[in-house]
Amino acid sequence: MEFEPLSMGNEVIEFDMMGIGDDAVDIEHPVDEDDFLDSSAAAVAVCASASAGEVYIPEGDTNLEPYEGMEFESEEAAKAFYNSYARRVGFSTRVSMSRRSRRDGAIIQRSFVCAKEGFRVDKEKPGRDGRVKRPRAETRVGCKAMLVVKIQDSSRWVVSGFVKEHNHELVPPDKVHCLRSHRHVSGAAKSLIDTLQGAGIGPSGIMSALIKEYGGISNVGFTERDCRNYMRSSRQRTLGGDTQLLLDYLRNMQAENPAFVYAVQGDEDQCMSNIFWADPKARMNYTYFGDTVTFDTTYRSNRYRLPFAPFTGVNHHGQPVLFGCALLINESEASFVWLFKTWLAAMSGRPPVSITTDHDRVIRLAVTQVFPVTRHRFCKWHIFKECQEKLSHVLSGHPNFEAELHKCVNLTESIEEFESCWFSLIDRYYLREHEWLQTVFSDRRQWVPVYLRDTFFAEMSITQRSDSMNSYFDGYVNASTTLQLFVKQYEKALESRYEKEVKADYDTINTSPSLKTPSPMEKQAAELYTRKLFMKFQEELVETLTFLATKVEDQDAISIYRVAKFGESHKAYFVRFNVREMKATCSCQMFEFSGLLCRHILTVFRVTNVLTLPSRYVLKRWTRNAKSGVILEERANDLLNSSRESLTVRYNNLRHEALKYVDEGVKTIDIYNVAAAALQEAADKVALVKKNGGRIANVNGAGREDRTTQGNHASASFGDHQWGLEQSPSMDDQDRKIQKLSRQLERARRKCEVYRANLLSVLKDIEEQKLQLSVKVQNIKLGMKD
Repeated sequence: MEFEPLSMGNEVIEFDMMGIGDDAVDIEHPVDEDDFLDSSAAAVAVCASASAGEVYIPEGDTNLEPYEGMEFESEEAAKAFYNSYARRVGFSTRVSMSRRSRRDGAIIQRSFVCAKEGFRVDKEKPGRDGRVKRPRAETRVGCKAMLVVKIQDSSRWVVSGFVKEHNHELVPPDKVHCLRSHRHVSGAAKSLIDTLQGAGIGPSGIMSALIKEYGGISNVGFTERDCRNYMRSSRQRTLGGDTQLLLDYLRNMQAENPAFVYAVQGDEDQCMSNIFWADPKARMNYTYFGDTVTFDTTYRSNRYRLPFAPFTGVNHHGQPVLFGCALLINESEASFVWLFKTWLAAMSGRPPVSITTDHDRVIRLAVTQVFPVTRHRFCKWHIFKECQEKLSHVLSGHPNFEAELHKCVNLTESIEEFESCWFSLIDRYYLREHEWLQTVFSDRRQWVPVYLRDTFFAEMSITQRSDSMNSYFDGYVNASTTLQLFVKQYEKALESRYEKEVKADYDTINTSPSLKTPSPMEKQAAELYTRKLFMKFQEELVETLTFLATKVEDQDAISIYRVAKFGESHKAYFVRFNVREMKATCSCQMFEFSGLLCRHILTVFRVTNVLTLPSRYVLKRWTRNAKSGVILEERANDLLNSSRESLTVRYNNLRHEALKYVDEGVKTIDIYNVAAAALQEAADKVALVKKNGGRIANVNGAGREDRTTQGNHASASFGDHQWGLEQSPSMDDQDRKIQKLSRQLERARRKCEVYRANLLSVLKDIEEQKLQLSVKVQNIKLGMKD
């Protein structure tokens, strides 16, 4: 068979299959794409070939229906007319059958059919469990509607067959733009997309501009996915060889330090999609401060507007800290899923407590897949920025609206208060039916602070923007930065941030903050917290002097206090305080949100004579010693060989399981005997495996290598098997001695590892208790002074 590629206007490239016939042969065009685009690759094909010709509409009646005998100047004109007719009626078309002349191979007949013609052949590959992971919806229903044209001697094409009836519902006019054959990114639209993309506007913003420009989504002629695909293909065409500079840099960095990691989605040499990297310091930072993460895609790193997306967090000085970076050519859901999984693997598989991202539907889907237990928050300031665009007509006519919206979002204290304020605000400005406001309200649990205060985000104030969001590379990366310059600027930004952290460490260690109260708690906090965090704590502590706490309920060891500022009794907070456990919670949830105690709990501590901070309320991540301790050092060692399970983890797991037998086994003599026998059997099996050099014997006597040494041991065993019979007895004796000494050496090494594991376990407990002990010592000293 021969394959001849044909460009068919707006259609994906088709193939004619040459066969045997008399005067002509019938050619079938197997197309299995759906009417609604299911894959980005199909969309790229549509966009790439869309400019091959203009739509043909006959002069006169634009509602003209095809009929037999109708003539066209060319095959392309017939196809364009039938597609135009399909748009008016409400269905999508595709090329089905062709007939080619045997004499010269020229096409003499074409069949254009409804896209729902025939039935799809299932070509999807099942997964390991025998099921297709994401099966596509069935769109072929055996529709018979079609138009057949054939060429005449006059070189004109005439309709030889027309079937009007469909066996399915037709698409209404306001949805017809979603049908595949009617989706086309025009030249004017491409120019506008390029301009807006150059200004740093994303796909959602561009589509909003296009809808406004063309007077509705149905007039735009394509979907947001088509827009995304065009933007991606444009990046891939124009990016050229600049990415090779970045890849060379990443390879060199990894060669210098194996702990430097990078990954490329797709083929590095050809179809490269996205790039991720993280240096050793970024990975180390995550072990200290990886409880909350910000993923920011608002940067546009170079002249091609390629999104530069850093993963950042907050260190113990409240400064932004880097956890890794990505350059995104493709912003599809699959690409974000790949990026998040790659990043998580580089961070030793430990997901954060919370993650903050831009307000983006595709990112939300990816976060849900990769971080199912992580609290996902949309950046509130990104939504406020969207508000300026989506509600520009309201803001121009009502200058106070934006301030009222900020007040509604930031200053309401309860869910009920926020929702009441929200509806009152939008009703006052007649915005109840506004589509964008309805969308952000439905997403309110992921961006409005009152819904998020029970989760740690390392932010000191809900009314101020987090320093980590869109600020780590500010001053170093902008919309005009080329990719070649970006590498240099990236390193400068890292050096600058490191210098600022060192300066903050120096200030914390070598300068003493001035105390504003005689409170022992203030002195204690000054010795524990970093300078910036102490300043925030001091602010909260000083404010307690203006607050009153009144006990309103007493339940055994738990007391409930009503705390309000003097002269503002109408605005009260409620603190539950367990005096036995020294545990307090406040309705403002500042500690849960930021990790610092609020002025309301501190007021209760003051009136109940709690002179120093309970250790449970001193988060190590905010202290001077946030980056000290063997726990974090061990995590750093794991980074060098993340595929290898930590010895300490294995030791602790086995010890935990063994203690279960101990706890249960001592209850009765019978249970004790069973437990002892089980432990002895386990010990015998372990001894047998050690005797076999790490191989687990099976029922046939063959050995299976330990996973960590399978490749090397397998080749060695194969060599012994091949050559053992030819060796002399003296060589056998030497081998046995070598093997014996090797086993002894291995046993000694394992004992050392066990001893080291025991030591690490003890040091871990000591490290965790150091902070508590320092607090207790401080309490004793203060008691002696009193």
